[in-house]
Amino acid sequence: MTSLQTITTRFMNFRFCPHYLSRGLQFALCFTVGSMLQAAPAEGWLHWRGPHQNGTSDEKGLIEEVTLGGKNHLWTFDMAGRGEAVIANGRVYAWGYEGSGPDLREYLTCLEEKTGKVIWQHGFNDFLSDIVYSRYTIGSATVDAETGNIYLMSTAGEMTCFDVDGKVLWQHSMMERFGMLTFPNGRRGAAIIDGDLVIHHCITSYWGADGPARDRFFAFNKHDGQLVWSSTPGTPPKDSSFSSPVLGYYNNKRVLYAGTGCGNLVAINARNGDPLWRYHFSYGGVNSSLLLHNNDKVIAIHGKENLDSSEVGRMAAIKIGSEPSAGQASPVVLDKSAELWRLPHVMFTSSPVLVGNRVYQVTHTGELICVDAVSGEELWEHKLENGQLHASPLYADGKLYVPMGNGNFYILKVKENGVDVLDKIELAGGCLGAPTLWNGQMYIHTMEKLYCFGSESKASMAKTAVEKDAAISKGPVSKLQIIPPDVLLAPGARSQVEVVGLDKDGWVVQENMRPDWASFIPPTAKVKSTADATFGRRNRIRADRDAGTSAGAFKATEDEASGILRARVLPGLPFSEDFESFDINEAYPAAHVQAGTAFAYPPLPWIGARFKWDIREMDGSKVLVKTLDNVLFQRATSFIGHPDASNYTVEADVMTDGNRRMKSTVGVINQRYVIALIGNWQELEVSSNHDRIKVSVPFKWSTKTWYRLKSRVDVAKDGSGVVRAKAWPRDEEEPSSWTIEVPHKIAHTKGAPGLFGFSPQSRYSVYVDNISVYSN
Repeated sequence: MTSLQTITTRFMNFRFCPHYLSRGLQFALCFTVGSMLQAAPAEGWLHWRGPHQNGTSDEKGLIEEVTLGGKNHLWTFDMAGRGEAVIANGRVYAWGYEGSGPDLREYLTCLEEKTGKVIWQHGFNDFLSDIVYSRYTIGSATVDAETGNIYLMSTAGEMTCFDVDGKVLWQHSMMERFGMLTFPNGRRGAAIIDGDLVIHHCITSYWGADGPARDRFFAFNKHDGQLVWSSTPGTPPKDSSFSSPVLGYYNNKRVLYAGTGCGNLVAINARNGDPLWRYHFSYGGVNSSLLLHNNDKVIAIHGKENLDSSEVGRMAAIKIGSEPSAGQASPVVLDKSAELWRLPHVMFTSSPVLVGNRVYQVTHTGELICVDAVSGEELWEHKLENGQLHASPLYADGKLYVPMGNGNFYILKVKENGVDVLDKIELAGGCLGAPTLWNGQMYIHTMEKLYCFGSESKASMAKTAVEKDAAISKGPVSKLQIIPPDVLLAPGARSQVEVVGLDKDGWVVQENMRPDWASFIPPTAKVKSTADATFGRRNRIRADRDAGTSAGAFKATEDEASGILRARVLPGLPFSEDFESFDINEAYPAAHVQAGTAFAYPPLPWIGARFKWDIREMDGSKVLVKTLDNVLFQRATSFIGHPDASNYTVEADVMTDGNRRMKSTVGVINQRYVIALIGNWQELEVSSNHDRIKVSVPFKWSTKTWYRLKSRVDVAKDGSGVVRAKAWPRDEEEPSSWTIEVPHKIAHTKGAPGLFGFSPQSRYSVYVDNISVYSN
């Protein structure tokens, strides 16, 4: 069977993903693929938080002791992991990693539930990330109960849908398509599925209004991967977050609750992405998952600084139900009065479990605490270890199953006023995930192995929980939902969009709408720009064959309802940019570190460029310059082409600045590799992640001198590849040989071209000009 990823059209030596196909063709392909797969409903532990979204199971007759290699130890699979396995229809889906150096890869592995035998694997490379210390697979896959399909976002941000046989049905590179940022902690989390939507969140820096870094939520159609909505409910982030959203119904709305990297607890309308409320809970990111209790409160814990005291960490209950009134800005910002109770407990990333009115939580100092969910009273605590990190407990059959960061695993009998320790075993490797459970078998993934525990006499199975739909009422159309709300086009390409009418609560009340379309420039836009594309009949947008690099918005209107589509147009291969067409008509204000400097904004459709680069006059030419006003942007990774581009060469004029002690770094990105002139080291370096691929050769160069940088990536039929690069003074002839050639056993086969700049402590700029990207 051919996957949707490879059923593509070719244009100008460029491989397009399904986003560039017409909507009708996408549906036809999805129908064909779906028919071939014969997708079937799934029974099992489909999400790491379990059937009740709170770390509990209804199964009975579960194990009370384990002997490694003996009693109740069913099988072991040797693969490191830092998250959770999920189970569906007799199969176990485990996300782990193996290998070292440039050969380390993440793998989604499908295993037989009974034996642990491998059925299939799919590997992911790390690329262009900040991950250190092998902090991979901190998260898990999610299985769709309706189709059995599996959803996973890799640590490098490849959001992927698999069928039960491991075929890729659709995939997005969140980094190259939506500007996802990575962090050294590697926390990725898991998607949730709600109806036809699969929802994940990550910190992104995209373009236009979505240029500032924020923790954003993305809802994709689970069948074809089309973006349905994105939401920005919070404030500037302090950290990443892998807090898993919790779903519920409230006031005739489907509501998603989660913690974010900006320290907020947020509520979002899960049908249209509208932010409802936020509560600033912590100075740093909130990583633990929330508990929804009695549908009137969420319970959360964090381990960072509080905003209203000098204490670190807090567990609290927040009253839910606030939402913007008509005409009020969203989201509603809750104040301290929303807190129902609070306790001074600390936990950074481990999530609590909820059993009736009792909350069980392991704190960062290794205490297991029990808290009354209604009153906030701490009922008891029990010391387990001296510390705890990510791992979360599981409650089932009157017992708590608690893995610890040091590899110890506890089986605890829960009593009214404490616990009895039934067993304690030492596993190989530390535990960072939670136990998962199905069909009497329990799975624990450590940083060395996946363990399966269970008794020969099967426990009483639970059924996959199916949430009952709330009784809802629908009103008239008040808003148009554009699907997808963001399109990426190449010259001559077109995209079919779908328009549906939503009522005020986000429910679909009218389909197949044909609104009027017009270009739209938001009044707050810094760059007054329109996309070089037009709308035709039947909601079809098309970029002209000679369309230039551009971005803008379109407004759809029907009666009193409207909706916004954002569009980018990026050229296919070949393309070039010398910046001479830009008008230098902006100037930095007096309070700016470069007050009075005249500039132009960088190309609007470039991802991650808006706050990191500008265009200035220099020696009679216009060049791209790294900005220095924000130390948070001292490192700039910006993408200037299509995510699925492959087999191309990148050239650019580059220049650095600095002194004897400190110099800036400048480079280009080619197919997920960075080729850069490295600051004080006087080297030409090829890298993708510095812990994985980092190879350099001596190359003597000077600041304030222009050099020409050229690179290409060649991938062989066996998947291996070679990254080649050369650099030379711009005014000299190009050397015939490559300066550096770096082999990679499992090469990156595609990736957006881009630019890289690093200004240590935001002191010295880098400069780029005369960019050229063309087919090998």
